[in-house]
Amino acid sequence: MLRIYKYQFEVESYPYVEMPKGAIILTVQTQYDIPCIWAIVDDSQTVLENREFRLFGTGHIVDIDPALYRYIGTFQLLKGQFVGHLFELGA
Repeated sequence: MLRIYKYQFEVESYPYVEMPKGAIILTVQTQYDIPCIWAIVDDSQTVLENREFRLFGTGHIVDIDPALYRYIGTFQLLKGQFVGHLFELGA
């Protein structure tokens, strides 16, 4: 059955998130000041995969090839003091 699940992740340059294979990422936002990814997952899928992301703050150098990454979204922390932009590798 398809469900929407939430995955928290650490604020670091190369966050990895384990989720069921084939999960479809919907968005990135914060909930209670914790960055989270929401995705549609098949809860009968038993195979998990590590999804690789790249996180940049506003003004940081973007040292990736944009053709190899998919933009997921932008979120704010610390009452807007940090604005993060999340990309997924190979999407």
